[in-house]
Order: sequence, then structure tokens, then C-alpha cells
Amino acid sequence: MEKEAKKEAFRKYLESSGVLDALTKVLVALYEQDEKPSSALEFIQQKLGGPTVAEFEKLQAELSDLQIRFNELSTTHQDKCRELEELKNSHAEGSCKHMIEEGASNEEP
Repeated sequence: MEKEAKKEAFRKYLESSGVLDALTKVLVALYEQDEKPSSALEFIQQKLGGPTVAEFEKLQAELSDLQIRFNELSTTHQDKCRELEELKNSHAEGSCKHMIEEGASNEEP
């Protein structure tokens, strides 16, 4: 009995969220096609707003390219941050040396 209640609750969930209506419309559209598509699954995916296999593969390739570019830029950014820190440190050390030397030259013997 509990299993039936779960099934009914799930059916109501699908109905209230619009899933049953969307699937019904897509299946009716497929049924009404004079020439059935070679891939019913791809037809359904397109009708539900998903990308085609070719579009998906193109997006995957673009994602891969962008990930590579991101990694390159991230590495460059880290290198530049390291260089900046080194410059800050060398400037700070130079300022300290200059202040020490200036202080020593201002002292009277």
C-alpha cells in the first residue's frame, strides 16, 4: 500500500510541476510527424529545449577550450601577483636601507 501511495504522490508531483503536460505535448508532436525522425530521443530533447547532439558536442569543445584558457590566465595571474609581491618586498627593503643610511649620515661623529 505504501508503494502505491508513493507512486500517486510522484504522479501528482509530475502533474503539478508541468512535466506530464510537457511530455504529453512532445509525444503528441512525435506521433503527428508524418516522417518519423531517425532519433526519437533527439526529437524529444529538441522539443523540450535541449541542444542537439551536434550543439552539445560543440558546447563541450568550447567549454574545454575555455577551461584551458582559464587555466592559462590563472597561471599568468599567479605569476604576476608573485612578481608584484617581489617588487613590493624589494622596494620596502630598499626604503629601509635608504632610511638607515640616511639616519647614519645625519648622525654627528
